[in-house]
Amino acid sequence: MAVSAPTEPVKIAVLGCGTVGTQVIRLLLDQSQDLAARIGAPVELAGVYVRDTSTPRDAVVPASALTSDAEALVDAADVVVELMGGQEPAKSLILRALARGAAVVTANKALLATHGAELYEAADAAGADLYYEAAVAGAIPLVRPVRESLAGDRVTRILGIVNGTTNYVLDEMTSKGLDYDAVVAEAQRLGYAEADPTADVGGHDAAAKAAILASLAFHQRVALDDVYCEGIEAITQDDIQAARETDRVIKLLAVAEQVEDGVSVRVHPTLVPVEHPLANVRGAFNAVFVEAEAAGELMFYGQGAGGAPTASAVLGDVVSVARHKVGGGKGPLESNYALHEVLPMDAARTRYAVRMSVPDRPGVLAAVATIFASHEVGIESVRQMAGKGHAGLILSTHRARESALRATVEDLRLSEHVKDVWSVLRIEGEL
Repeated sequence: MAVSAPTEPVKIAVLGCGTVGTQVIRLLLDQSQDLAARIGAPVELAGVYVRDTSTPRDAVVPASALTSDAEALVDAADVVVELMGGQEPAKSLILRALARGAAVVTANKALLATHGAELYEAADAAGADLYYEAAVAGAIPLVRPVRESLAGDRVTRILGIVNGTTNYVLDEMTSKGLDYDAVVAEAQRLGYAEADPTADVGGHDAAAKAAILASLAFHQRVALDDVYCEGIEAITQDDIQAARETDRVIKLLAVAEQVEDGVSVRVHPTLVPVEHPLANVRGAFNAVFVEAEAAGELMFYGQGAGGAPTASAVLGDVVSVARHKVGGGKGPLESNYALHEVLPMDAARTRYAVRMSVPDRPGVLAAVATIFASHEVGIESVRQMAGKGHAGLILSTHRARESALRATVEDLRLSEHVKDVWSVLRIEGEL
């Protein structure tokens, strides 16, 4: 019986030893035998880059593996797992790894959304793998289904709750009637929000993920600067209650859709009908709703953040690229053949709910309707709430261009028939 020759181990370098990095190291060490069986070769932790090797670490991280020499570590690895975050030195180290043919696995959505084109080109030029499942929705398998499983279909639209912090905040405001500031403070206490939550509540984290998803879905490069971004800081309990009265809930959605004249990519608070699957995504969970011509409607749901869930996605990528190292082959190249125009927000088309206060007298509703009609914005429904000397109106529109809606709101604010425009929220997920 022939004895197979021993297989050289796949050397894996981990850059960064925060919450996710620590969990990746734990899984690499605890599941080394299973990983070796799946890959076809042993796996070896080549080292862990940290800025300060003297800083106390979780006991799972071998002290002997720590190094502050990132370049030397990258040069010794077959697979580089980048979990540092930020732009530099992450970008330079990834490019260094790719240039020498090492595979790269990263969870760095901001870097991919900003410098993805340069990274993809470097990977393709070197014939190296660049995988990033964990960059978009934590543990939820999403990148691979969109990039590979739906490669033969035409994705038309993606609606995604891709930030757990904002979903937790809006869910608590909805279910418990709490104000925004109180919920954010609680989210910080529980570890769902950073000390400075701006990246999450301002929509910037979701915008980076939207750029990546749009690039994959529509086979063209969409950068972070192409994504319209609006956060949840201005959402009040009055908005939450008004949504409830119209059988909707408010979610921060990443919206990417292909339309006749181009591609629209945006992030903003959105009214979602209670019967839509995204309306029932609770707490810090994520969910992405994909619409494709042949496959129809697909829903991806799960934990979108956290050390262990994100590490699961990272290790899935590590297994894939390590298999290529052992058995030959390479993952999919970047697909960027399409040349659709990425539309500005003014060109986006959706439905809107405009909430306002008007004098409680005859003829006001007709005057308001005339303003909408003058900008070719059709009114689908009107809900009136009586007050003392004034009436509260919630007007839901038919699909309209963003520029037309903005012009309508400007005229409403100038009209003698309108006391105040309280809020304008976009509507998605309704027929």
